[in-house]
Amino acid sequence: MNIGMWLARQAAAGGDRPALFLGRDQVADYGSFHQKAAQVAGWLVSQGVEPGDRVAIFMKNCPDYLIALFGIWYAGAAAVPVNAKLHGREAAYILENSGTRLVFASAGLDTALREAGVTLDIIDFSGADGAAVLAADPVTAPVRRAPQDLAWLFYTSGTTGRPKGVMITHRMLITVSLAYLNDVDAASAEDQILYAAPMSHGAGLYAMLHVLVGAAHVCPPSGGFEPHEIFELAEHFGRVQMFAAPTMVTRMTAQAKAAGRSGRGLRTVVYAGGPMYLADIIEAVDHFGPVFVQIYGQGECPMGITALSRHDVIDRSHPEWRARLAGVGRAQSPVEVQIGSPDGTPLPPGEVGEIMVRGDAVMPGYWNNETATAETLKDGWLMTGDMGVMDAAGYLTLQDRSKDMIITGGSNVYPREVEEVLLMHPDVQEVSVVGRRHADWGEEVVAFIVGTAPEAELDALCNDQIARFKRPKSYIRTAELPKNNYGKVLKTELRKMLEENA
Repeated sequence: MNIGMWLARQAAAGGDRPALFLGRDQVADYGSFHQKAAQVAGWLVSQGVEPGDRVAIFMKNCPDYLIALFGIWYAGAAAVPVNAKLHGREAAYILENSGTRLVFASAGLDTALREAGVTLDIIDFSGADGAAVLAADPVTAPVRRAPQDLAWLFYTSGTTGRPKGVMITHRMLITVSLAYLNDVDAASAEDQILYAAPMSHGAGLYAMLHVLVGAAHVCPPSGGFEPHEIFELAEHFGRVQMFAAPTMVTRMTAQAKAAGRSGRGLRTVVYAGGPMYLADIIEAVDHFGPVFVQIYGQGECPMGITALSRHDVIDRSHPEWRARLAGVGRAQSPVEVQIGSPDGTPLPPGEVGEIMVRGDAVMPGYWNNETATAETLKDGWLMTGDMGVMDAAGYLTLQDRSKDMIITGGSNVYPREVEEVLLMHPDVQEVSVVGRRHADWGEEVVAFIVGTAPEAELDALCNDQIARFKRPKSYIRTAELPKNNYGKVLKTELRKMLEENA
């Protein structure tokens, strides 16, 4: 089934229900939301887009994002949401690798793509191009799609630094949406979902279930994360749900306490995407109350591996409450989760091993990458690369994150891609990038450098090649990098050096 059908059904049943908001201002009810999506689809079809083709979205958070997304699905195409924070060169690689037919972009981001050499049709959805799209004849109904058909091509970086396209099917989107309602939180037409985190990632993946129930979709006027804006909108609307990275939760807590705000109107904050330190979530619960739910997922099983319920987050009576709060909860209903040895043999409770997942929320594979698919999917199991331990009651605790990934402000940074950029400088002989704990962002990027390259030149090189959030915040000079007998850099030793000098 085409997941876009959920919008068509909601429009038919309650077309006058408020749907899309920019701040406090309503810009569409469900009837006009559906009509605009149908016009986007009609325009795409007129441009020769066929079912299964890929259409990219390189846009900041705004109501037009959802119109473009559902319009792509109405046409039977697959969406390729690209993080608006990426450098134009990084976005260009995704467009090329995915075989995208055309791109819907926000004002300004179209320029970044052209400067990166993108020759595809780039549609500035906020300008005259967007007006022409919304003047097209609408399709009469969403194109029928099979459950296994591609709906969303999500690009997540790998150890080589090259992004891999995770194939997310209509079945997967339907599965994780229904799992939200069963395992994460209730949702109804009386609720609002607020998009303060990128809609190209977790926040956007929660759009579909809120369309299903007829909730309102609110985009902050800033287009991003501003705690005071969130508090004001929550107070105005009264039943706000949102997705947030742990660093966002920490900043919200600090600013709410400083401003004397209670968080009134925040009904649910789902947090994920990085380590949530125990002291931080305890402080957040003490201030905001029982509004938090944690989930654990990967792009390969989006938002759908485990969940720590609202009750478990606030419970202080269970003898294991601290351990549970420091973990990521229990398996969500559509998946099996187990801890395995290096060969995939299931391990008993209490033993550390690799987290393995299977079920209808797991991807069928990576886009045009059979080698990576074979390495990640084994005997029907998703090998997450994350290490964890599960207790007898099924509560999972992460022990380490895979592939040395750094999570800063809820965004993933893979050291290899930063290292490759820094090594482009002729006066850098060796480099190793690791994460250092940061009070606001969770982690920050730090580069250990063997060489004489000036910091200003390294900053300029990074700004020209990768997104700003991936640029190292510190460069540490060293005569040599610690290595094992096989010549592999010991990043654990580098992290230990950072902790000792903190």
